[in-house]
Amino acid sequence: MFDSLDETLKNDAKKASSASERTMVWIAVATASVLLFAGLYLGVRLAS
Repeated sequence: MFDSLDETLKNDAKKASSASERTMVWIAVATASVLLFAGLYLGVRLAS
């Protein structure tokens, strides 16, 4: 009868962006994460 707030938010998020936009966001997040951890790793290796 009534949609839960979680279901409503998920439906609104799907309507706000396309599948390709969501994919590009996840690729950007993954790339930024890899660069961040690689930078931290190299910084620690060079410091010691």
